[in-house]
Formats: sequence, structure tokens, C-alpha cells
Amino acid sequence: MSVERDEDRTPESDAEGGQHPGSRPRGEPEARADDSTSAEARLQDAEDRLLRTQAELDNFRKRSRREYEDAQRYREMDLLRDILPVLDNVLRALEAAERTADVESLKAGFRMTAQQIEKLLDSHGCRSIEAEGQAFDPTVHDAILQQAVPGMNPGTIVGVASRGYRLHDRVVRPAQVIVAKEE
Repeated sequence: MSVERDEDRTPESDAEGGQHPGSRPRGEPEARADDSTSAEARLQDAEDRLLRTQAELDNFRKRSRREYEDAQRYREMDLLRDILPVLDNVLRALEAAERTADVESLKAGFRMTAQQIEKLLDSHGCRSIEAEGQAFDPTVHDAILQQAVPGMNPGTIVGVASRGYRLHDRVVRPAQVIVAKEE
């Protein structure tokens, strides 16, 4: 009968089942190594996904900022496209005025141009503020003069120096008005 000593043991003999009492089976350390390797791989994969997500978010922010800045920079483009034909009409009217002495046709041309501008402003949501004959309202009117006018109630607008305009619910420019005062 032979007694096997530790120094006589080889890994092959362990694989054949010759193990020390209380020692781990040979496959277990490898399984744990595989577990730690797969955990490290999962951790690395999660870190990679996190970095990619952060980069995508950063790119999205930059792209959004750039698009916002472009929108702000070119926001008047539609209005300008609409107003350029009006400018063309004004320039044509000026050319026609140099060739003719007919003041009535010139006035009619400018009247049509003014109507075209009003229609254009209205299409963009910009409307004139009612003023003549209205009660003075400091939120939409700017009093530039007070005048005593017989038969008019004090605080009533009796004249308009320049029209005021409102874009939707905001005042673009208050109307400059002449307001009746007590005599």
C-alpha cells in the first residue's frame, strides 16, 4: 500500500478525484474566476454605455443650442420675405413720381402700398391699436399733448400723431395721441 504525499500529487491526480479532505473541487476556482471576469465585462460594458449616453446627451445639447441660435438669428426671415415686395412697390412709385407730375396717381399708389403693408402686418398677427375717440389707456396709448376741445370729455383721444401696434396680446408700439382736457 502506498501512501501518497502532497509533494507526490500532481494536478492530474487531483482531476482523477484524489483530493485533500476539506479542499475545494478543482472547477470551483475557475467558476469564480469566470464570475469575476464576467462581472468585470458587465461593468466595463455599463461604463461604455454610460460614456456613450453622456456623449449623445452632450451632442444633443450642442445641436439644440445651435438650432435655437439659428432660429433666433433668422426669425425675421418670413416677415422680410413678405415685406420686400412692398419695398419694390414703393421704389416703383418713386420712379413713377420722377416721370410724371400727376399727384393723384402718386397718392393712389402710396395708398395702395399702405394697404398692402397693413394687410401684411395683419397676416403676421400685428394689428393697429384703436385710438381716435377712445378713452385714454396708458397701457396702449402714449399722450404727447393735452388739448382743450369743446364738447369732448376729458381723457378722450381727439387726435393720433402716430398709430400704435399690437402683436397678438403685446404692445409693439403704443399709439402717440392727443388727449382732450378740461377747458
